[in-house]
Amino acid sequence: MSAVSDKQCRQVVGLASRRGRLRWLIPGGFFSLFLVPSAVQHVTEAGSLPRAVLIGAVFGGYGAAYLVAPPLLWPRPVWVKIVGSVAHLALGFGLLALFGQDSLILMIYAMGVAAVMLPVPWAVLVDGAVLAALVGWTLATDTLAVHGGELVTLLSVSVSLVFMGELVRTVVELRAARDEVARLAVAEERARFARDLHDVLGHSLTTITVKAGLVRRLLEAGADRERAAAEVREVEQLARQALTEVRATVSGYREASLVAEVAGARAALRAAGVEPVLPHAVDDVPAALQPVFGYVLREGVTNVLRHSGATRCEVRLGRTWLEIRDNGPGGTSTVDSLGAGHGLEGLRERLAAVGGTLEAGRLPAGGFRLRASVPPAAEREAAPAAEPRLGLA
Repeated sequence: MSAVSDKQCRQVVGLASRRGRLRWLIPGGFFSLFLVPSAVQHVTEAGSLPRAVLIGAVFGGYGAAYLVAPPLLWPRPVWVKIVGSVAHLALGFGLLALFGQDSLILMIYAMGVAAVMLPVPWAVLVDGAVLAALVGWTLATDTLAVHGGELVTLLSVSVSLVFMGELVRTVVELRAARDEVARLAVAEERARFARDLHDVLGHSLTTITVKAGLVRRLLEAGADRERAAAEVREVEQLARQALTEVRATVSGYREASLVAEVAGARAALRAAGVEPVLPHAVDDVPAALQPVFGYVLREGVTNVLRHSGATRCEVRLGRTWLEIRDNGPGGTSTVDSLGAGHGLEGLRERLAAVGGTLEAGRLPAGGFRLRASVPPAAEREAAPAAEPRLGLA
């Protein structure tokens, strides 16, 4: 497992926290109590103080390792776990060297820790080697029949704990994956919100700026005050509409309407002095593609108004494609179209969701072209069973 996964394991199991240590120390301490009678018996039967001290030290180290090994080894690299498990097993073999085969069952503590802590291949290898050594020892001393039940117990407990350790690791990975999915969902929602906010405010503020400039020129010329007042009313209406769309975006219920975007594009282009050549109807566009094409039209017209310096803008529309052309120099529109911001990069993401693609670049004869297209197969998959017919008069 990686370092990040190990850290997540430690956090999930809770061994790094006081509560997590208590969760392990309570059952671990309980099972360690079974070592006490055997330790007391062997210490009292030692026969000499040095031997009694040695027996007490081995038992104490063996029991302490059983208690502290899981909290200390779980978040560590595999090689550290292997070294710790082998050291624990060495203490167990020390007990066998002191007391003989009558203490075989005591190996269950060290073998159990290795089974839980180590990855499955290493757990099988380490505990399998220990069990093979014990079987070989009983065979060599012709005591297999006497201690066969203890060996079977060691085998069954070790196998069970191997599966338990793997289950714990699986649960940890699933929780880590759940956390990662949640993190990605939050990031995606932030990207969606930024993209929608850009689409709403970029177009609305550009149109408001254009109309405000027109009002300023009309007032400075001192003529046609009625038209200036009408443009101011439209600016007020646009501002209110932008506020409504921002609120809808925040609540997540906003969808672009291709019909409304065509009408809005015509008004914005005319206010900026750009000749609009727009389709009069959107009937042929499937309902499933109209929202994304509406976003494409909004962003394309916004770029024409802000960057192109064009005097003419033409929008062509097919069943599965939409194309916007202008005749301007297109100096900075190329940068905006192909950059990494929320503009046309956001449109690429929207089109990718319905299997479509976006093309943007200069035209050989001058001007700039933006084309969104969806393959017919993808359009059939995205289209609902019944498509409403929408159009413009």
